[in-house]
Parts: sequence; C-alpha cells; structure tokens
Amino acid sequence: MPLAQPQIAPEKLIDSDGQPHYGLFDGVVNSLNVKAFKYYNEMDKPASILAKYLDFKQFQFVSIVTQRYVLGLAIADIRYAASSFCYLYDIKANRMVESAWLRPLGIGCQLSHSPFEGKAKVGSSAHHFEFDIVDGCWHVNIQLTNIQAKLKLLAPPLSLPLSLCTPTGYNGWTYTQKHNALAVTGQLTIHQEPQPLQNALASYDFSAGYMREKTAWRWASLNAMTPQGAIGFNLAAGVNETGNTENVFWVNGQRYFLGAANFHFNRHISDGFWQISTNDGRVDVIFRSLNCRKEKLNLGFIKNNFRQYIGYFSGVVIGDDGVKYQINNQLGLTEDHFAKW
Repeated sequence: MPLAQPQIAPEKLIDSDGQPHYGLFDGVVNSLNVKAFKYYNEMDKPASILAKYLDFKQFQFVSIVTQRYVLGLAIADIRYAASSFCYLYDIKANRMVESAWLRPLGIGCQLSHSPFEGKAKVGSSAHHFEFDIVDGCWHVNIQLTNIQAKLKLLAPPLSLPLSLCTPTGYNGWTYTQKHNALAVTGQLTIHQEPQPLQNALASYDFSAGYMREKTAWRWASLNAMTPQGAIGFNLAAGVNETGNTENVFWVNGQRYFLGAANFHFNRHISDGFWQISTNDGRVDVIFRSLNCRKEKLNLGFIKNNFRQYIGYFSGVVIGDDGVKYQINNQLGLTEDHFAKW
C-alpha cells in the first residue's frame, strides 16, 4: 500500500473551525494556535477551561552524538509538573552522569509554543540549558557544571523534517516534528575540554497536543556518519498511528517515509537486544543496549515509567530508490515509556 503523500504545512495547525489540520506536512507549522482549538469531552460536551489547560501536554528533546560523548536533553510539561534532564554519556568509559529538574506546576520552566520560533528553558542563570528556535533552526545553549555549549543544528539544503499531526484517542490530537542527521556547529566544552564537532550529528523532537491520558510508546533514533554519508532514522509505535506514522529515514538530508514499526524486546532485561523492523520490509535492525537512563514516578494520578537506552544499531535500511544502507555498530537511542498524565 502506498504511503500517504505530504501536504504543504499550514501556517496555523488549528484552523478557523477550531479543529486541527491532520496529515503529513512538507515544512514547519508556524503556530500551533492551541487557543483556537475547540476541545470537547468524551460525551461531546465543551470541555472546561481547566480541562483544556490541564490536558495539553508538550515536550522537546535534543540528542547530540560526538566522537566521545552522547548528550540527551529534554524538557516536558505535563501541566501538573515539568520534568527535565540533561545526561552526558561517555562512550569510552560507558558512564552516564546527569542533571535533572522537577518543577511543580511547571514553575521556572519554559517551553516554546511554536515549532518555528520560540524558546524552551529550564534551570537558573548559573545552571541551565535552553532550546532557542529561530526560523525553524534549533540552537542549543548549555551552562552546567561539566558542560558548556553554544550550538546550532543545521539541516542540509532543502532537507525536510518529519511534520505530522494525527487524531489521538477520542477527542485529542498530537503534533510531532522531528529531524535527524543534523550537522552541529558552534562550541562544545566537556570537563573543560573543547570537543571536535566535524563529525557530530544531532536530532530534535518537538511534540505537543492532547494525548491519551494513558500513553505508551516504543521509539528508536539514529544519527550516524557512514561511508554513504550522514544517515538518521526515527521509528516509533504508540502515539502517532491514526492513519499515518512518524517513521522516517534521512540520507544526506533526503527524507524517506517508512511503514509501521515493530519492536520486539524484553523490558525486564536491561542489557538485552531489540529487534526493530517495519511492515514495508525496509527496516531490519538489531539494537544492543550499553547503558540506560531510567525514571519511575508513581503518584497515583500521575505515573511515569521511563527508560531511554544508549546502544549500538546494526542491520539494513532501504531507501525509496531501493539502495540498501548498511548499519554496523552505530550508536543510537531506543526508548520504552509509559505515562499517565
């Protein structure tokens, strides 16, 4: 079955009738226009102002891979609280250190309301990180004890991100925008040592919307330099699966859409293997985990069971043109996540 073709990204995600534009997009949505969304409850009654506010969830994530380190930075606002982290994984030592913030009611935490222009920030003036989006280009600034950075994530000319909005549950929607295999420029200092960025690659994730009260997903992300150039993929199962998926493969900036993703793994074995494939037969990879960032929170009305793994991918991904791209022990990420929010 042929995959759906993208449409030109709307300027505003929520249209004049108060409903989202659904589908795959070429380009970046300038404004989510959430205030215009006409939100109803499960019995088709207008939702209260409080429900409309509390049910909106948003998170932003950046991954950066250098010759020596992997950085993961995230800011998530679930209204009752905002949770953020920055981890630093030392590839050579197989060691991870992190800074984390939990802000009740999101106090002291800022997220961008637009995937095209805006700033997300957490922390104090002396100990913080931020994502600054300027004309759709992501800037990452870090001021932490062992990490200082002023970085810019650059896509190849004419390269397009994944931009997607799908219905979620009975009355919600989710907008997701992601881009992998981005070049990294600027300055990065770790443990007072400047880091080379010539072969560094990065990816970002901007996701927002009225997601299911109980949400679970599996996810895989790759940014790698290979003999065939810079490649990356985003594979997911569990959120954006109503008519379209968020599964994409980039090769030197060229975007290829993929079929539905299948994840086979045992979440009770932390150093186990993942087998990941797509229904169109174009992805067949194995992931071997090396380390994991975990977080568990159970407050009854809020639950979070989060595992993000760092490890090696090996296997094959096939582009639209039938060319096979061999992946041999390339560092990447997987994630297994349950949230009640």
